[in-house]
Amino acid sequence: MKIKTITCHDVYNHGAALQAYALMKYLKKNNHDVEIINYKPDYLSNHYRLFNISNPKYSRNKILALAYILAKLPRRILSLSRKRSFDKFNEKYLKLTKRYNSYEELKSSPPDADVYICGSDQIWNTLHQNGRDPAFYLDFGLPTTKKLSYSASLASEYIFEGYENFVFEKVTSLDFIACRETSGVHILNELGLLNVTHTMDPAFLLSKDEWNEVAEEKFDENYILIYDFESSDKIKNKAQNIAEKKGWKIYTINPGDFSYADKRFDNVGPETFLSLIRDAKLVISNSFHAVVFPLIYGTPFMIEERSENINARMKDIFMTIGCKEQYESGDIVYLSDEIKKILKEKIDVSKSYLLNSICA
Repeated sequence: MKIKTITCHDVYNHGAALQAYALMKYLKKNNHDVEIINYKPDYLSNHYRLFNISNPKYSRNKILALAYILAKLPRRILSLSRKRSFDKFNEKYLKLTKRYNSYEELKSSPPDADVYICGSDQIWNTLHQNGRDPAFYLDFGLPTTKKLSYSASLASEYIFEGYENFVFEKVTSLDFIACRETSGVHILNELGLLNVTHTMDPAFLLSKDEWNEVAEEKFDENYILIYDFESSDKIKNKAQNIAEKKGWKIYTINPGDFSYADKRFDNVGPETFLSLIRDAKLVISNSFHAVVFPLIYGTPFMIEERSENINARMKDIFMTIGCKEQYESGDIVYLSDEIKKILKEKIDVSKSYLLNSICA
């Protein structure tokens, strides 16, 4: 089958890049011809623009605009090395279509395919613009092209007010529907969409050995890995307390206020991210994919909630693997035989849904 997938693949986020790769890789392994639709509308293309003014109040006055840009420029120039790391990953690992700069462009000249697949990550998160974009609901292409979602995520526990009818209308048009969170399944059920399957994140479609083909680096030191999007004091305190007791180092892998870290990896790509998770003694994070990849590698992990309302993703996977207590207490999760059994059953269901829906 000729398959085109669409997701937020190029937003300079480790989890987003890796899940896009995983779905493509798994489908190719099953003898399908796969490309990722290189969809980059303006709202997904502002990363690392040196002269971008993200705060509108500074754009109303030329002097203020210049002062804003000059203040931001030194850090933005330094951060370009992070962009290069992700661009190299995309070039090496992702097979992309031509670039589409807008939904109108995609709708007027859609890529040829037997099957379109939308997912995963936060493509249906209506708190953000991607969740309000018809492109991520496959509202393009010929009527004869099969359309399905795989592990599409609403990310939150509700649809942003006023978008319920939009989501219902767009999701109804799909031939097969699957969400990454059971909370997403429940939300769609409440809208009247009952034939919805719960599937696991695409990262789980690949084995540990397959991920090691990407994670080529090796880190031999005993360390705690911090993957923190909010420079959280709770994460900092946990890391410092454990590191002191165990005699371990602290590594961080996201830009932010991490002066307490022994080593920082601010500008590395997805390959280093994977290697660091695999080789860590413990991962502490507030990121969904810092649950997914420790589960794949068997690395112990701890999670803190984010202040932004996107915790449904993390909470749901803890519930799925039977770790409600650890989610509520913030304790360490170890990969037990029971968790392995649950994961295998869920992954088998996910693979069956995906391959059967394509061939149905």
